[in-house]
Amino acid sequence: MKTITEAMNWRYSTKEFDANRKISNEDFQSLKDILRLSPSSTNIQPWHFVIADDDTGKARIAKSTSGMFTFNAPKVTDASHVIVFCSRIDADETFLRDVLDKEDADGRFAEPKFKEQMHEVRKMFLDIRRYENKDEPHWLVEQVYLNMGALLLGAATLGIDSVPMEGVDLKALDEEFDLRTKGYSALAVVSLGYRTENDFNALLPKSRLSEETIITMA
Repeated sequence: MKTITEAMNWRYSTKEFDANRKISNEDFQSLKDILRLSPSSTNIQPWHFVIADDDTGKARIAKSTSGMFTFNAPKVTDASHVIVFCSRIDADETFLRDVLDKEDADGRFAEPKFKEQMHEVRKMFLDIRRYENKDEPHWLVEQVYLNMGALLLGAATLGIDSVPMEGVDLKALDEEFDLRTKGYSALAVVSLGYRTENDFNALLPKSRLSEETIITMA
């Protein structure tokens, strides 16, 4: 397993996957654990994931790469696994109670009053974004992107290649998987697998702004 620095230097946005290589069940379980255990503001967890690990499933996701997004089609069909990242459209009371009840079942509240206090704190932050900032959907999406970042790093530490893609037809994904009626909407696709020897992007030097440019010590 790579160190974090090694993983970050090694990873890149994979442009060409080896269609003959598959991620092991053990490694992919680790990636699913990341999806489930990732942090979110107030532990709201406003995410859902559609996962394809066979040709049939990948073909369904690849429907979102038609038209102007055809350049991304092989990144879906040749990958080992593909994940559609979805966000809650809104965090309604039923969803909030489901999260709260799961926390309760997992033993997070020593006393019943702590459960209701958690609910009120979560609603307070949600209401700020819903009524004052008027950007509740964006706030929920922000939490899902935190999850995506954790997945990309986790995959790299396991030596698994990845590419996050917003260049897909999100409406097509919503319709294909009936996401909106379930309270969710697609926001991006992440393909996972192993690079080919011919992937030009793997041979290019990594380019990032310098530490001095992006960090100011307080």
